[in-house]
Amino acid sequence: MKVHIIGGGNLGASIAIGIAKFTTNNQVTVTRRNLAPISHLKELGIQITTDNTSNIQEADVVILTIKPYQVDTVLAEILPAISNKVIASAVSGLSIENLQNKIGGDHSAIRIMPNIAAQFGASATCIAFHEKNKEKAQATVALFQALGTAPIIDEKLMDAATVLAASGTAFALRYIRASMQAGIEIGFDWQTALAISAQTVKGAAEMLLEEKGHPEQLIDRVTTPQGCTIAGLNEMELHGFSSSLIKGIKTSLKQIKG
Repeated sequence: MKVHIIGGGNLGASIAIGIAKFTTNNQVTVTRRNLAPISHLKELGIQITTDNTSNIQEADVVILTIKPYQVDTVLAEILPAISNKVIASAVSGLSIENLQNKIGGDHSAIRIMPNIAAQFGASATCIAFHEKNKEKAQATVALFQALGTAPIIDEKLMDAATVLAASGTAFALRYIRASMQAGIEIGFDWQTALAISAQTVKGAAEMLLEEKGHPEQLIDRVTTPQGCTIAGLNEMELHGFSSSLIKGIKTSLKQIKG
């Protein structure tokens, strides 16, 4: 595939790196006004340009990783230069219907919500599209499946997906930071504490994804009667560990919905 990414910020660059590292026979172009922050992408064979329309007609999919206020300006620039394209939007709050109305019936609109772990082949990319665009969306779905997981969801859940998958990266990192800080308190230097905490979270996630079980089933394996693990879990819950996380996720969703 030829992939044209408009918006070379953190997310756009992460997607480009992921495609370059974890897929084959794909050509990627990334656009950005200031190319200096993404100049390193060239080392991976990624083309970078300040021109949003550069070779865009050759693209199989155009990915929008821009801010909501930039959408109309960017579309006004690129639409005269393209025909019959799949346009995948990672723009928060931009519905499929709204995007489809903006781009016209000649193109196929889909919504994607990746996260920056795409550059490590570990993104949870939620994807939504209308049934009429199902066939044309399959190549994009396959592309993001190579960058982690790519569940197809109902569009009404895309805002929730933004919080759970994209904002969730920050929430998970905050847990790791807290675990690292606790590790320092109990005797480790920060580098060792961080390495242990991050790898432990990675291992727990891989077990869940591999076994497809409920978290409590795995928790039961590492808790013993009167043991240190259950004592720690109970103390965390006493101070609102689960409830504060749930409240934080719900608050983030309220912020998106305004």
